[in-house]
Amino acid sequence: MSLTPEWMRMMAQYNAWQNGWMIPAVGTLSEDARWQDRGAFFGSIHGTLSHLLWGDTLWMSRFDGGEAPETPIERSTKNFPDWGGYVSKRSVMDQRITRWANGLSDADMTGDLSLRLGAKGAEVVKSKMQTYTQFFNHQTHHRGQVHAMLTAAGVSTPDTDLLFME
Repeated sequence: MSLTPEWMRMMAQYNAWQNGWMIPAVGTLSEDARWQDRGAFFGSIHGTLSHLLWGDTLWMSRFDGGEAPETPIERSTKNFPDWGGYVSKRSVMDQRITRWANGLSDADMTGDLSLRLGAKGAEVVKSKMQTYTQFFNHQTHHRGQVHAMLTAAGVSTPDTDLLFME
């Protein structure tokens, strides 16, 4: 089994497409509603999205050598407390992910990455296939949580199926 640059570009496009509707939908909520604890793993919609952007920043720093988050995972839900600042940083991150994916070649799909997993306090070596898949799976997982919280909050949400991607 192997990944291809085309798969990576498709997943980067899917990430941007999903954030393209999700962020404006979340923006229709009041600040209190965004921060309301809704019983998700990271509590609130804003906290979950903040953690997701924190995670994307961490993974991309491992992949492209760029900026990494300065805060530990324990503070990832409050890493982007200001909604306007979050929205701006999310857009920049989506562009960063797309640029990175667009620059990948077949040679970039093989081999291993040495990682420091702060949450586990361990140095590990994992295949690029596993780390790239983890990166996109992490996004989909947490966006699914936000989708469910938005639906429960009465916000209209579109289909999220990859097959409907425009």
